[in-house]
Amino acid sequence: MLKRASIGLMSLALAVWITGCSEQESPAPEGSKGEATAPAADAKPATANGEIVVYSSRKEHLVKPLFDRFTEETGIELSYITDSDGPLLARLEAEGERTPADLLITVDAGNLWQAAKQGLLQPVESQVLEDNVPAQFQDPENRWFGLSVRARTIVYSTERVKPETLSTYENLSTGDWEGRLCLRTSKKVYNQSLVATLIERHGAERTQQIVEGWVDNLATDVFPNDTSLMEAIVAGQCDVGIVNTYYFGRLQKDNPHIPLALFWPNQQTSGVHVNISGAGVTAHAKHPKLALQLLEWLSEGEAQAMFAGLNMEYPVNPEVAVDPLVKTWGEFKADDLNVAVAGKRQVEAIKLMDRAGYR
Repeated sequence: MLKRASIGLMSLALAVWITGCSEQESPAPEGSKGEATAPAADAKPATANGEIVVYSSRKEHLVKPLFDRFTEETGIELSYITDSDGPLLARLEAEGERTPADLLITVDAGNLWQAAKQGLLQPVESQVLEDNVPAQFQDPENRWFGLSVRARTIVYSTERVKPETLSTYENLSTGDWEGRLCLRTSKKVYNQSLVATLIERHGAERTQQIVEGWVDNLATDVFPNDTSLMEAIVAGQCDVGIVNTYYFGRLQKDNPHIPLALFWPNQQTSGVHVNISGAGVTAHAKHPKLALQLLEWLSEGEAQAMFAGLNMEYPVNPEVAVDPLVKTWGEFKADDLNVAVAGKRQVEAIKLMDRAGYR
């Protein structure tokens, strides 16, 4: 269980490049590129009877059960589309005041920060959200709020690595791991956010040294996704990697005896890098009060258990129990930086990774 520690718009093209690399794993938890579902697919105007329209980069199988339950409990009708993050932000930007979207659900604080920076989200006042969402998992200006937490942590071969030889993200850049490290591409926002937090902690010069060390220690080319990275560890191509916890959970659920395990790094220093999936009311919402009602509902009780449990993540609400499988991974100290740092330093992180040769 997780222990909870209490540029202007450079261009829309850059935003799409940053956020547009969606998962191609099957089944993937986010960003079904080009997929449209439910009556909102053609972005029709929101209905006069108060139907909420949601744009979501979480796939249908992760959001539809929640939307169905919300309608069942409240009687409020809801329609939605799903797509990857970049196209959704571009769509909101292009639609402007004409958008039918009332709520944006997306993954990674970097994407949420970008949406807010582009003026696509509006601030809200809600004591329910303040009570349910810890401060580090919400926008300081209340434009977006986390709904689930994921850790990006170290995964290792239980056949070739003793856990006592692991310690920190930074240590993976040392000679101890030469030819033994696997990484996912730097083009995915998850790694951009990890490097952004390292910059916040260490400064650019030290972080570049760390990333250059990672690149020097690579056993093979970078991978397009976390699942193929872990499969490479099992196959013996490398011994350790950095992944989001829910990808590990999916493999473990399919094969309880998979020779992999998670390691929680930086327990004596900054803590494990954590990030969120979250949501915000759109700037031009036609039904802002109903959208806020949905957002508040998603932060509470049963909805939190569903939102996190369907993807083997951690509920953002500290009063909600984690999924039993997730609980078996053990407790850890999490980094207490506000996740908005992932967005604030995203462009800097991308440039740094490029300089370090991390592709």
